[in-house]
Amino acid sequence: MVGRIAMGTAVGLALVLLAGCKGEPQAARRQGADVPVTAQVVESAAWSDTLQALGTAKARESVTITAKVSEIIEQVHFESGQQVAAGTPLVTLRGLAQQAALTQAQATFAEADQLYRRQRELAQQQLVASSTLDTQKAIRDTAEARVAEMQADIGDRSVRAPFAGVLGIRQVSPGSLVTPTTAIATLDDIQRMHVDFQVPEAELSSLANGNKVEATSVAWPGRTFEGEVTTIDARVDPSTRAVTVRADFANGDHALRPGMLLDVRIYRPERQALVVPEIAVVQVGRDSYVYRLKADSTVERADVVIGSRRAGVVELKQGIKAGERIIVDGTGKLRPGLKVDARPVPPVDAPEPEKLPPPPAAPASDAPVAPAGNGG
Repeated sequence: MVGRIAMGTAVGLALVLLAGCKGEPQAARRQGADVPVTAQVVESAAWSDTLQALGTAKARESVTITAKVSEIIEQVHFESGQQVAAGTPLVTLRGLAQQAALTQAQATFAEADQLYRRQRELAQQQLVASSTLDTQKAIRDTAEARVAEMQADIGDRSVRAPFAGVLGIRQVSPGSLVTPTTAIATLDDIQRMHVDFQVPEAELSSLANGNKVEATSVAWPGRTFEGEVTTIDARVDPSTRAVTVRADFANGDHALRPGMLLDVRIYRPERQALVVPEIAVVQVGRDSYVYRLKADSTVERADVVIGSRRAGVVELKQGIKAGERIIVDGTGKLRPGLKVDARPVPPVDAPEPEKLPPPPAAPASDAPVAPAGNGG
């Protein structure tokens, strides 16, 4: 009797377990069909993104002033930091010997020219042979060339500004001996500035002349400089796989100086892009995918290529087409083929491009400022 009871109990337990195994998938399916999620229709929106880089400021024109010859400085006509126009005399070198040689050359030319004119009159009367006249013409031309040579030599004794700009610190004084390698001063045209920076070659196709550029410098807290791309280098650096980009900035107040380090941001032209909330994208290792909602309310995995990210939204470059629906919230509970109860949400708008944050303002001094007054 006891054995029959034990056998019946075992059979009953087996039937209960079997019924539980058969009912588990059905319960799971019922539970999956009730998974609450939100979905949206993917639509294209206007998208404008930026590139950030570090740039170096350069003058539009820049040169180190030197002399063409070795000579003693007789006069210095400028001061450090002076604004000069093109052709302004900067330094006069001693040239007494050259001036004397020029006087001699001019006298020789005058004598040769006078003799040539006299022989030309005689040649017209056929009193002098043509060969004699040709010889005298050659002598006159040689003397004239000597005069031009000495004038050029004296011109080299006057060092002038090749273009308008701002001079740097004066490096010479009257009486100094200068050579062609001696730096007299620097000259920079900083009315407009160039800023050169590196951009990865992967972004080359999105760059174009005329792109808006903003830059900030720690030297000018709270100030943003505006410019535009003017040149994209014809070569990509094979060691860094980056291309050099040059932007042009107006610099009427001379706030930017050659050599300054600038934080640069390029604003690329607006384009149409598929933009979705960032939480809709599942990232597993190097793979990125979203869950696409099918017509029968089931979901499937769609591998995507991610573009730019900004302010909680992300650009989808590949894998999804406009008009398709994707799951936005609740992706952690999904698997391909699962049936969901999707609540629609409106598409997101593309945010404005991020502005370049200005450098922090210099801290104010706690020390009181003494009022200006007359000394007594």
